[in-house]
Amino acid sequence: MHARKRKTFPVVIAHDTDTPKRGKSTALSNGGDNEQNIAQHESQSQYFSCKSNNLKLGQDFFNQPCVSLAKALLGKVLVRRCADGQELRGRVVETEAYLGGEDKASHSAGGKRTERNLAMFMKPGTIYVYPIYGIYLCMNISSQGEGAAVLLRSLEPLQGHTLMHQLRGARRREGSRALKDKELCNGPSKLCQALDIPRAFDRRDLADDPEVWLERDPEERVLPLQDGEVVTSTRIGIESHGEWAAKPLRFYLRGNPCVSVRDRKAEAQAMPTQPADQT
Repeated sequence: MHARKRKTFPVVIAHDTDTPKRGKSTALSNGGDNEQNIAQHESQSQYFSCKSNNLKLGQDFFNQPCVSLAKALLGKVLVRRCADGQELRGRVVETEAYLGGEDKASHSAGGKRTERNLAMFMKPGTIYVYPIYGIYLCMNISSQGEGAAVLLRSLEPLQGHTLMHQLRGARRREGSRALKDKELCNGPSKLCQALDIPRAFDRRDLADDPEVWLERDPEERVLPLQDGEVVTSTRIGIESHGEWAAKPLRFYLRGNPCVSVRDRKAEAQAMPTQPADQT
């Protein structure tokens, strides 16, 4: 059986009004947003015509096993409401699952519970924000399972590009080249910078927070992700953790330019098989 054809919508990224398919956004620019064009484009987008309350994900969504949540998060939209009321949005395109006590690469390996990782042991949907290298942050979401959580690894910017560029630029060296839109959130620390996710968000409830939450992508109301659109690969940066380094616990949307690291071998294995021509 051939896969059903997906109805597509315009992604809220400036400089190109072509309608991309999910996972293959073609409207990513080289930076230098034109605020007037962005405002006009956003005013025509489904993200501005839907009431947020109708799309917001509640507690039931997060209450699922870690791997299931990691996959379910793909395509969902992370929303950050700033102090001035402006909302930043990014579609989740890459995640990693950390399974708790048994997972040697997890902060909760061996059931270790500390002041730092306490959010991993709290109810599903709890935000876990931790620092790396002393200056960067990563955002995770707790799931079912003792000490289990999902790392948000990459987002596709949808709304608030100008502010995202400013937030990322404030942490870069003077004279650095302008970031492309696809580079704003293509890494766990980058997305925290671009959406202004502070350490203070640690242990907050993502299902009931006024400053940060998750929404369903309006496109999912037409058609959910299909077989072959999700690539399963190994996690990044955990090479020292033995057999757990080879576990297929990273998930991303095939063909999306905002994915941090592509695994072409895994992509080839995930390609859906086409039925034989019976004519």
